[in-house]
Amino acid sequence: MPLFNALLSASFGNILAIVFNYFLGYLLYEKTKIKLLKSQVGKKAYRYGHGYGYYALVLSWLPIVGDPLTVVAGLVRLRFVWFVLIVGSLRVARYYFLAQIIN
Repeated sequence: MPLFNALLSASFGNILAIVFNYFLGYLLYEKTKIKLLKSQVGKKAYRYGHGYGYYALVLSWLPIVGDPLTVVAGLVRLRFVWFVLIVGSLRVARYYFLAQIIN
């Protein structure tokens, strides 16, 4: 398979996965918000999610940390367009650099 096709396929699949994770978090918003706001730690986490959510998305390209961050982005209702631009571009860049290393 040509490198461009592999990069395009992997990136498209990964972007679909982050969109699914975002909407999963988005749908869980009400139940999670009620639970979070009952505790002091939850309130603090909720405030941090709203205050630093976009900055935290910079770490979303990491393999283990990235997927939970995409769910949290939906939970705190970050703007979807900015979410896709930030996380999607980082995922494409990750695959591009991996392809350059392998090739």
